[in-house]
Amino acid sequence: MSRWSGLPASLDHRVRQLVVRLRRLKDHSGLSLAALAARTPYSKSSWERYLNGKKLPPAGAVEALARLCGADVTRLLVLHEVAAQAWSVGRPVPEARPQVQAAQPATPVQPLPPGRSRPSPRAARDEAPLPAVHTAAAPAPAPATGLQVPLGPLVLGALAVLVVALPVLRPWQDHLADGRGTGAAMAGRALGAAPEFTPRPGETFDCRLQRRDGALYAGHSRTATTVLSGGAEGWDVVEAQCLLRRHGYDPGAVDGVVGGRTLRAVQRLQAGAGLPTDGIVGPGTWKALRR
Repeated sequence: MSRWSGLPASLDHRVRQLVVRLRRLKDHSGLSLAALAARTPYSKSSWERYLNGKKLPPAGAVEALARLCGADVTRLLVLHEVAAQAWSVGRPVPEARPQVQAAQPATPVQPLPPGRSRPSPRAARDEAPLPAVHTAAAPAPAPATGLQVPLGPLVLGALAVLVVALPVLRPWQDHLADGRGTGAAMAGRALGAAPEFTPRPGETFDCRLQRRDGALYAGHSRTATTVLSGGAEGWDVVEAQCLLRRHGYDPGAVDGVVGGRTLRAVQRLQAGAGLPTDGIVGPGTWKALRR
């Protein structure tokens, strides 16, 4: 068994979970770093950085190690996707270097003839000629083409489209006035102005379930691919908690934060749907929630 050095204390817990899983696979396989480099497209020094938390391993390295050790490739790639999101958030933004302008060469001063004195800067400005002002000719108006479009039919057509669209948009616009509660997130995403999710102690959200095109929605998110793990928060989490409760798996308070009860509810749903019980909401779990 290899003796691994401790991971950096600043490493995010989601990245740490991925690195620990890769270390276990490497130890169980009995392969050295040199053997991994010989059997994968990645060098020995790269594997050393990946397995010590110095650099996030690419998805290709995770997949190569999983296939080499006979592990579940899909599950490891889901963990890698969660770790990649945490890694990109935690990286500092490099500071822009100030641009240094080259000094302009000084203009040599010409000597004055005898009996002449150099004018003061103010006098030089007063004696300088004013710049010429050029008046541009106004462009000639474009000739009329003779094609006149009546506005009456266009206005009536727009009103007809608006009347038809309002009943469709209405279910997603509940509680949009205060920016919180059921329907606020989905209405905001549909109109391009999703309210920011800010967890507040003791605040919970309503679940107004309805089925559209054969899929179940709770009015907070339409995602089918967002990955949610322990500690995640947002409107996607509110949506998942509502759907878990609809399927009979109690996630606790519908507060938009993935806690212990929500994780256990996800695992029970995954076990009932024949999915890996890792507690991570991915595309397969969303499909089971939307049924």
